[in-house]
Amino acid sequence: MARLTSPDKKYPSIKPLEVVVESNLELTTRDGVILRSDVYHPTDDQAYPSLVCRTPYNKQLPRYIETATDLAKRGYCVVVQDFRGRYASDGDYHWMWRERSETHDTEDGYDTIEWAATLEWSDGRVGTWGHSNASWAIWMMLDSQPPSLSSTLASGISQNILDINFGIFETGRRLEWTHMMAADMRRRAELTDGAITPSQASKRWNEVERGKYIWWLPLGDIPGGTFSELNDQLQTYHRNQNKEYQHFGDIHPKVRTPVYQITGWWDRLIGTVDNFHGITKNGPDKLRNKHRLIIGPWGHDATQYQGKIGPVDYGSDATTTYADLIARWYDFDLKGIENGFADEAPVQMWVLGEDKWRGENEWPLARTHYKKVYLHSQGSANTIWGDGSLSWELPQASESRLDEYDYDPRDPVMSLMRGDSQAAPVDQSPHDHRQDILVYDFPVVDSNLELVGPVSLNLWAQTDGFDTDWTAKLAVVYEDGLAVNLTYGIMRARYRDGYDNPKLLKLNEPFEYTIKLNPIGCLLKPGQKLRLYVSSSDFPNFDRNHNNGQDYWSDSDLRVAHQQVFHSVDRPSHILLPVIPN
Repeated sequence: MARLTSPDKKYPSIKPLEVVVESNLELTTRDGVILRSDVYHPTDDQAYPSLVCRTPYNKQLPRYIETATDLAKRGYCVVVQDFRGRYASDGDYHWMWRERSETHDTEDGYDTIEWAATLEWSDGRVGTWGHSNASWAIWMMLDSQPPSLSSTLASGISQNILDINFGIFETGRRLEWTHMMAADMRRRAELTDGAITPSQASKRWNEVERGKYIWWLPLGDIPGGTFSELNDQLQTYHRNQNKEYQHFGDIHPKVRTPVYQITGWWDRLIGTVDNFHGITKNGPDKLRNKHRLIIGPWGHDATQYQGKIGPVDYGSDATTTYADLIARWYDFDLKGIENGFADEAPVQMWVLGEDKWRGENEWPLARTHYKKVYLHSQGSANTIWGDGSLSWELPQASESRLDEYDYDPRDPVMSLMRGDSQAAPVDQSPHDHRQDILVYDFPVVDSNLELVGPVSLNLWAQTDGFDTDWTAKLAVVYEDGLAVNLTYGIMRARYRDGYDNPKLLKLNEPFEYTIKLNPIGCLLKPGQKLRLYVSSSDFPNFDRNHNNGQDYWSDSDLRVAHQQVFHSVDRPSHILLPVIPN
């Protein structure tokens, strides 16, 4: 593949254009609500393609100003709009975790695209940009097929909500996010009690609220004023964790433009790859070869597309900016500039360990061999000093002893990540000593082993609780002993037969759980090995299971669960790995 670099290194540079900002331009929606946008455009008298971003996070945040200004300097008319009910826009805000018919974002998105096409600085062609929640709004808009939309860029949004939260309340990040979002609700309501800006909310959360509310039980009884007018929406969402709201797969056949999608191996919304797969398989035939996907060594933060993340440095070739990625796509797809994009394969990925960009024709890779790696031990897989191992070979009859541990929700395995918000490669050694984590090591490889694609764990296990959680984390262990996470997954036992079919457990009854982990893309080199961690909590990434089968929003009774994991001839627990032949 062509090396990923900023556009001015891909073809002759263009002198940046002078830019002016038109603040709070008003659009009146079909139902009479005024939405306000800042429009960045060159000062000359030419017309340029419009690029639209709609956000709930304040269009005047530095990240929006910087990206919009950069794009306008490159010859675009850039629209940044506050969502309905947020910051400068009128109306009532309804967040994304509800039925699509209960929000206005499909209609507001359509109206904004058509309005952007008529701006005096626009040539009538419109594209999109936006990350995470803003990208969700793009997919909502795509359902309406606005005729002026010519091309699409969407980043950091999964096909399904349940691919993000696994049907479990994300205690840390969701409470923090709601606390931050509530600040603008207080400002709009002219309340004087509590934070009214995101920076005030962040400071108060970290210094005062976090230590109180992530441990609060029952979660459904958190005082309403904590989250202002968002409290009712939070409580409704909390009670419906196993409900799917997005259903973006239903939108895939309706997509009428090429779509460029961006994600990273540590993006917790890496289900973005499923959106790419869906539109290439189920979208209109004439567009299936026009869609593009890039997967970098990045997390969820679009302002941090850097080669160094956590304890690992992948180098300058992995570093770019969001504006560079956006401009490169639209320079190619809207302006027809020969910048190398046309010569690249549809999927561009940075394979961890290979540490360079590579082109592929599809996702998942057609040449993938899915191979089972079996769990083994003599009954003492607890901690990294235990006897747990991984092997291509089936368990033997002599391996009938169970691995056991007690999961105490009062002392959960604490999440290793960047704050409460985002996954990232993190040194796993702080958990080395925990007896409630089972550890299974693959032998050190003596030749390259490439793993790219979906991952799952089939875990034979039993518990003495009416409900519990099973967690899985896969890591690479380097020659110096540093273990860095690659992917994770979690299964709430009541959802073993599907999110729409919750069932409590029979005590101490063996069951084979299929735990979906996020996809990976890595190359293990000689001297390195894989490590699998199995436990029952990842807090506050995910709400603690109380092990008693009660409603998770109304219950405060915590009990210890005794957990047992099988790896025998008749109950062969195994992880399914996506092996790429050399």
